[in-house]
Amino acid sequence: MHWLTPLFVLAVLASSAVGLWLSERQATEVARHRTRVPAPFADTVSSAEHAKAADYTIARVRFGRIGAVVDTALTLALTVGGGIAAVDALWRATRLTQPWLGVAVIATVALLIQLVNLPFSLWRTFGLEARFGFNRTTPALFLADLGKALALAVLLGGPLLVATLLLMERAGRWWWLWAWVLWLAVMLLMAWAWPVFIAPLFNRFVPLQNQALKARIEALLARCGFASRGVFVVDNSRRSSHGNAYFTGIGRHKRIVFFDTLLEHLAHPEVEAVLAHELGHFRLKHVRKRLLLSMVTMLAGLALLGWLARQPGFYAALGVPVPSTHAALLLFVLVVPVFTFFVTPLASLWSRRHEFEADAFASQHASAVELATALVKLHRDNATTLTPDPVYAAFFYSHPPPLTRITRLRAAAAVPAA
Repeated sequence: MHWLTPLFVLAVLASSAVGLWLSERQATEVARHRTRVPAPFADTVSSAEHAKAADYTIARVRFGRIGAVVDTALTLALTVGGGIAAVDALWRATRLTQPWLGVAVIATVALLIQLVNLPFSLWRTFGLEARFGFNRTTPALFLADLGKALALAVLLGGPLLVATLLLMERAGRWWWLWAWVLWLAVMLLMAWAWPVFIAPLFNRFVPLQNQALKARIEALLARCGFASRGVFVVDNSRRSSHGNAYFTGIGRHKRIVFFDTLLEHLAHPEVEAVLAHELGHFRLKHVRKRLLLSMVTMLAGLALLGWLARQPGFYAALGVPVPSTHAALLLFVLVVPVFTFFVTPLASLWSRRHEFEADAFASQHASAVELATALVKLHRDNATTLTPDPVYAAFFYSHPPPLTRITRLRAAAAVPAA
């Protein structure tokens, strides 16, 4: 598999180059429209707010470019540069046996990646976000979140990693099928456990207290035939002023969660419209379709890994002279995103179609006007650019560009009901 080395390096450099080119397009387009608010937003977004959104977007793009270059260098250094091989050689000198040798090597590489990314996370939180008035995270809270995340990675990810390595070592040729069953079970277990046991470790969730809003939401749920275990408000204002809403949990254990920052800025009819949009994703089976796709993708990926792990040339082509189960797992995790980067536009297109469908659902069960108004407020308060580059948006945007989406909602509102 000597051909894999130049193909991999070419893919890494090509994906990085495409990403940098697209980000430059985005920054140029946003800067070009910085002083002109699009006509449909002229009455609701001020020139100062529009300029702030442009500056915030450009700053994030430039920051992302630095991160992309570092990620490219790190990927090459760990693979063809011999980084994984060096870590593996160091731990082999301790004479650890499997699966503990594999755990030690993977944990070390993961820690190295986290240490490289830590300065970027710090700057994003206390530099970029603070500069534009969004950050509310204190250093103590940042360190607490970091410690909790690390503890969860060890307590939850550790046993899963050990089990996976044992399956790779001892379950024979079809180990990847058993691993898929295990990962699928863990994924479903985590979807159930996250809202009840894990998320409360990071945030405080309280039942929605506003009775008028609660009654409006319950009426919407009844109209849509949606069962929920409750409506909660999360104290996201401890960390950021950005607003959002989401569903969590599976089956009959689904919860509706609103950021407290979102409820501070939206009127009750607007909150109802935003929730109707989210309900649309469930009623139109978007969540189920995405789950099924992730299951199929996971199975295909593990099957591919099962084949690659038996090819000595796979390791040699990517800078690892000694084949092992843990090296196969590490290489696969680093290599696959390089190639899947090029299908990003297809995933984005699929996601945007789902957003349009959920908007249409919300227009039928709530108000298109209120949803459009809520989106304008969210874009304004979150400093989201209203003038993205079309090519950049087509490649990366999981949601339709603001102007396209809100224009469509307003057009739907103008059509008389049948």
